[in-house]
Amino acid sequence: MDGDFVVDNSIVMAWCFDDETNEKTEGILDRLTESTAFAPSIWPLELGNVLCVAERRKRIGEADSARFIALLSALPIIVEQETPDRMLKEIVALARNHQLSTYDASYLDLAMRKGLPLATQDKNLIKAARRSKVILL
Repeated sequence: MDGDFVVDNSIVMAWCFDDETNEKTEGILDRLTESTAFAPSIWPLELGNVLCVAERRKRIGEADSARFIALLSALPIIVEQETPDRMLKEIVALARNHQLSTYDASYLDLAMRKGLPLATQDKNLIKAARRSKVILL
């Protein structure tokens, strides 16, 4: 089970919360021992937002967030930068076409451009990936 892939926030955040982890998310985490994951430029902000909301809801503490971010920084996850022009044209068009948020469309776009499988638990993103012939992990 090796090979690079695109990972979305639904997978990554499951690593943070014990009640959200499952065999699939753990398998994808294990895969990072031999592979590299890619994420679109929106990912760090999306990740940070989930952590901030979890802190406000007292689901985790600030120290837990800091530890999780430190653990993530040790993993082979590469954030791919995108130009604002491309975000507002191609990715917005992809979002419209598949009825996705622009955030989710950015993961699909990255998987399509790089020809990599996509790791997600998001039901709408899974449907869009299948329609786009993107391999799912």
